[in-house]
Amino acid sequence: MRVHLVGISGTGMGALAALFVEAGHEVSGSDVSFDPPMGPALLALRVRCFEGFDPAHLDPSPDLVVVGNAIRSTNPEAQEVERRGLARESMSGALRTFFLTRRRTLAVTGTHGKTTTSAMCAWLLSHAGLQPGWFIGGIPKGLPAGAAIGSTRQSPARGRAPFVVEGDEYDAAYWHKKPKFLDYIGVAADDVVILTSVEHDHIDIYPDVAAYESAFCALLRKVPERGLVFCSAGDERARAIALQEARARVVFFALEGDATGNVTPTWLGAPSHVTPDGLQTFDLFAGGMACGRYTMRATGRHNVRNAVATLAACSEAFGLDASLSRAHLATFEGVCRRQDLLGEPDGVRVYDDFAHHPTAVDETARALRSRHPGGALWVAFEPRSATACRSLHQDAYARSFDAADYVLLAPLGRTNVPDNERLDIARLARDLGPKAQAMPGIDSIVERLVEHARPGDTIGLFSNGAFGGIHVKLLSALAVRSARSER
Repeated sequence: MRVHLVGISGTGMGALAALFVEAGHEVSGSDVSFDPPMGPALLALRVRCFEGFDPAHLDPSPDLVVVGNAIRSTNPEAQEVERRGLARESMSGALRTFFLTRRRTLAVTGTHGKTTTSAMCAWLLSHAGLQPGWFIGGIPKGLPAGAAIGSTRQSPARGRAPFVVEGDEYDAAYWHKKPKFLDYIGVAADDVVILTSVEHDHIDIYPDVAAYESAFCALLRKVPERGLVFCSAGDERARAIALQEARARVVFFALEGDATGNVTPTWLGAPSHVTPDGLQTFDLFAGGMACGRYTMRATGRHNVRNAVATLAACSEAFGLDASLSRAHLATFEGVCRRQDLLGEPDGVRVYDDFAHHPTAVDETARALRSRHPGGALWVAFEPRSATACRSLHQDAYARSFDAADYVLLAPLGRTNVPDNERLDIARLARDLGPKAQAMPGIDSIVERLVEHARPGDTIGLFSNGAFGGIHVKLLSALAVRSARSER
């Protein structure tokens, strides 16, 4: 087929494009820009990329048009699709129709940790020889791409081959206002779901907590009775929803010290220390039995929780030996934009991270502090998502930067939020105290960091967007500073 994707440079749409390319189809796509890392990845796949939206991009008429969930009904290409009566699908609908049939889905869902946990699952299943397919909303390191078809053969011993999919709760398309993850479940009678957490997010489509939680209730009701649900016992809302709604068997996991209510987790991780070379260690227990000490490159309690969920699901649902998975977990390289070390110009470590929700900001900052206890920790934060730009988490953000020594707050990344709903950056800076400052723009943040960050310090750049190109600007400016000091 000739397939055209409208809104192709989003992480999920880019991954879907990779699947269609692998399947042998001719792929094109359009978007407002093609920023790294997805833009270069699409070009490497030889996808024909159109900047901007124009009905002419649909000439000659493609066999299928996939419309991303960021695309509105007023988009000129979306309108042209309707005018011509072309075959169209949402991203999640296309994934289900063309790639999940004859597969056993492992859907990783929840507010936090989906991308990393999905990548971990794909990594372990691949190294165990199960030839999984995967669809990850990011670019995993070490795997050949963010998406792969894998094997579609059915094994007499293991049944259908697994397909790991990052299950997003955002709506599917402008004509299909249902969570994308509902399209991924129920293809097979023994589908598997990991539920990492449930914490109000995506306020633009879920105006209150009840609306947000209802999406996860619908998900767990859809998991077939022969399926499995792996749920974080330490997350109060996830735990309650699983107990109330799941028809399938629920397996709980947790970390040592988590409040788990009346639930005793089957799988338990006990975080240990971070080694001098930056490796996170933890002890794993299954059914009360010790499985040994595990090591991984991704630091922080949240990543230990991701690893425990992964080991539990891969072991119980797909038969992997948890002890044998230890060596494979130790080689897992992580995902781009998750504690991603960009460089160390002039002795200053610069990390990029997708963190934008208060919980993710807090956990990522603590992870960076545990990895680098020496030197100052600087966090530059850009509120950019529809939720982050609103006052919903105003108070929560004031508690999210405790691990940082200095906090530089960028202007809101959106201009279309009503004044009475906007996150108050100046107030947040006051609430954080002397260590924080509201900055007028990206260039001023770079100037401040270059002026004050010293060798041995760590800088975390937190945003779920491009952050105005701050990454390249900062690395270049620090390199210039280093060259000057050597003269």
